[in-house]
Order: sequence, then C-alpha cells, then structure tokens
Amino acid sequence: MKRLTFILCFLSFAASSAQTTWKADPAHSNINFAISHLMISEITGNFGEFDIEATTEDDAFTSPSFNVKISTKSINTGVERRDEHLRSDDFFAVETHPEMTFKTTSVEKAGDNTFKLNGELTLHGITKAVSLEGKLNGIITDQRSQKLKAGLKIAGSINRKDFEVGMKDFPIGDEVIIVINMEMAQQ
Repeated sequence: MKRLTFILCFLSFAASSAQTTWKADPAHSNINFAISHLMISEITGNFGEFDIEATTEDDAFTSPSFNVKISTKSINTGVERRDEHLRSDDFFAVETHPEMTFKTTSVEKAGDNTFKLNGELTLHGITKAVSLEGKLNGIITDQRSQKLKAGLKIAGSINRKDFEVGMKDFPIGDEVIIVINMEMAQQ
C-alpha cells in the first residue's frame, strides 16, 4: 500500500510540474522587420514562413523558452525585385542558408507580463547572443478548440553586420528592428 501511495504521489507531482508546449498559429502571427534606407527612410518587411514553439513551466506562460525556425526565402518587402536581391548572396544567401533560428538561453522577468528573452540567433551561418523584450498580452480559452491561447509581442534589434548580411557598400542602416506578434496555442 505504501508503494502505491508513493507512486500516486509521484505521478501527481510529475503532472503538476510538467512543462507545457505551445505552437504559434501562422494565420494569427507575424515576424516583421524594419531597416533604414538612404538614412532618411525606413523599409519594412516580413517573413511569411516560420515555425515557433515554446515551452513554459505552467498554463500561465511562466518562463517561456522559444525554439524558432524562419525560412529566409520567405522574405517579403512588397517589392519582388528587392526581395530577389535580398535572397541573393549579397544578403541572405537563401540557397546556402535556407533558415535562421533562435533558441532561448534564459528568461528574466522584467515586470508584470513582461520579460527579457536571451538567446542565440543563427543567421547567415553565424550564431550570436541576442536579447529581446517580450510582453504577454494575455491568455484565454479558445471557444472553438477549448485550448488555451496566449498572445505575445517580442521586439528588439540586431546589427546586420554582426551576421555578415549585406556587407557590400549598400545605402542601408546597420540596425534591423524586429517585431514579432504571436498567437500561440497550447498543445
């Protein structure tokens, strides 16, 4: 009887401390960027193909850890000629580097529903540490699926030259601003 009680207590503890997995809904999520052009204007764009998964300590989206894969070929600035140039070896070299990835290394609580997300970004074959700011917009139970959904915004910037993207003398800024809006569904 003691053994059965121990097993039940262990299973109860394991279930209550299990991590939760979430996946981004691509129809309700986007990965956007902005960079200066000629130092007087800003060009914006997005990546249309990506896979974002998060694990959390609980249903409240505590201490999220992200694993992100983005297809570099899916870059879209609204101008096909520019997008083809961005896919070339001058910038993303999509044939050689078809995806960029981000993996969380640590998360620090910054305030109510805000956090600092530290991780490693691999872009153009180069991996560097980056820090982004995150905000949990809220969690609801979806009426259709009856699963939890979380809304988040993650933002920050990187220096494109750190990843050797666009190294020729192009009239663009070095800083790339990143804004990711996500609706994630608990799995």
